Amino acid sequence: MVIKGNVFVVTGAARGLGLAFAKDLADFGGRLALVDLDLEGLEKAASVLREQGVEVRCYSANVASEEEVVALFNNVQKDFGQIDGLINNAGITRDAMLVKRTKDDDIVTMSLKDWQQVVDVNLTGTFLCGREAAAHMVRGNRKGVIVNISSICRNGNIGQSNYSATKNGVAALTSTWGKELCRYGIRVGAIAPGYVNTEMVSQIRPDVLGKITALVPLGRLAEPSEIAHTARYIIENDYFSSRTISVDGGFRL
Repeated sequence: MVIKGNVFVVTGAARGLGLAFAKDLADFGGRLALVDLDLEGLEKAASVLREQGVEVRCYSANVASEEEVVALFNNVQKDFGQIDGLINNAGITRDAMLVKRTKDDDIVTMSLKDWQQVVDVNLTGTFLCGREAAAHMVRGNRKGVIVNISSICRNGNIGQSNYSATKNGVAALTSTWGKELCRYGIRVGAIAPGYVNTEMVSQIRPDVLGKITALVPLGRLAEPSEIAHTARYIIENDYFSSRTISVDGGFRL
């Protein structure tokens, strides 16, 4: 797919990887529908992107809400007249051990609330946005591409039962959708990043992050632009579909 002139929806676009995806698409002339709950952050990002001479519109939506996601994609379709691509990036973490014994010999468990919030955003949100994007592409007889964001943690990571389960689910959705949607000319791919130099990773304790970085064969965290480059590869390569690409510096959990 040629990026220039086509319309791409990017969720979680106010910062981090989402903003990196948007910047990269803008560099190649993509028309952008940016989505986030942080509308103020979106507007700041959009003002910078518009300086590159591309069309950018901002939308506030909770990707875990079916009603809001349906309205979101209807509005994007109305505003742009087409939807050609989706980068399904919105995600959260709520880390906790499944069961942990404290120093006082109490037992603390991962709460259902923390489990459900991550499932709602990372997995249900990915499903809802993918479904609505694909529906508009099919209805408009437009070939398109969906890029989902999985994670190195999809194979399991201590303290991340919820996050790991959702990111493995995202990889499974990618394979399933790629097989289902190819008949309509819609490709689906996913990226499984390792640890990336974003605001989310910066919340990890410095000593813990140092130990993680030391385990990466390339000896550093990924830069957001490197992950965005991978998304562009998936978008532009018309023979890529149904697969998840690991971009992790050689690190394996």
